[in-house]
Amino acid sequence: MTDNHRSPEPSSAQDPASAMDQALDWLIVLDSPDEEQTRQFHAWLDADPLNAQVFAKAQAIWDGPQVAQCAQSLAARPAKVTAIARLRPHWKPLATAAVLLLGLFSFSSLPMRLQADHLTVVGERQRLQLEDGSRVLLNTNSAFSSTINDQQRVARLYQGEAFFEVQANRGQPLEIDAGPVTASVRDTAFAVRYLDGVAQVRVQRGDVDLRATRNDARVRLSAGESIRIGPNGFDRPAKLDAATDLAWVQGRLVFENCPLNQVLAELRRYYPGWIINNNEQLADVTVTGNYRLDQPLDVVRSLAHITSAWLQEFPALVILN
Repeated sequence: MTDNHRSPEPSSAQDPASAMDQALDWLIVLDSPDEEQTRQFHAWLDADPLNAQVFAKAQAIWDGPQVAQCAQSLAARPAKVTAIARLRPHWKPLATAAVLLLGLFSFSSLPMRLQADHLTVVGERQRLQLEDGSRVLLNTNSAFSSTINDQQRVARLYQGEAFFEVQANRGQPLEIDAGPVTASVRDTAFAVRYLDGVAQVRVQRGDVDLRATRNDARVRLSAGESIRIGPNGFDRPAKLDAATDLAWVQGRLVFENCPLNQVLAELRRYYPGWIINNNEQLADVTVTGNYRLDQPLDVVRSLAHITSAWLQEFPALVILN
């Protein structure tokens, strides 16, 4: 038996995190076990009822859509079964560092990230100062670049979210590309969010001139306004709720009568692992709260408490039941 496929040792009563760690090892071993490994696996199952429970959970996740989608992103052309076969030897590192599965550094976004000057990982924020004195706050899992000189003042948000405080400038405006929209600004404070092909622009101060890349349509937003730009162009401008929509700039996540499934979707952007809701009855429960965005696991624990949900915690994985 090689060191890479050493069987986990059977153990008596243990904590769930340790049991899940061993279950992940067994998923690798059982890909092609010999007779002795099979015997050891059954001995491990019999050693503690918890072992069978966490192994079933680990196997369900492995067979679920999240891993399949990640496998497909590793190779665009090979069949899914081929991609999954490539992933299987690396299952444990992927599970314990699930940021790979959640887009922290996915292979499908590698070309984009090679172009970026600045990157943030899941849960990280980064403050930048551009060559013209403008300041940028990059939110979680974002990619950004800029070119500012005597000839041009341009920036690009490849993915994620950023808050800009743009200095007054008598020359060219700063132009920021974010997927379906380009923003042209001077002496302005505003946020841009670009995820899954959709952009959202929120203006705190000043004016922002927007141009849709699809059809060259143009919109001017003023302070206190927000707009969504999708594949088909601009939605109608809406009123900005700065206390909620821009709370992340102050390191907070604020929800007001928000369905739990939407709250969890936002928390997943900050948690380097899986957050899974197995209780469909919880999806539409409304949540109001003000939380620290750098403690997403504590937020999930709080949500479990207020909704009377049963919370299971494993390495890089939390499950609401």
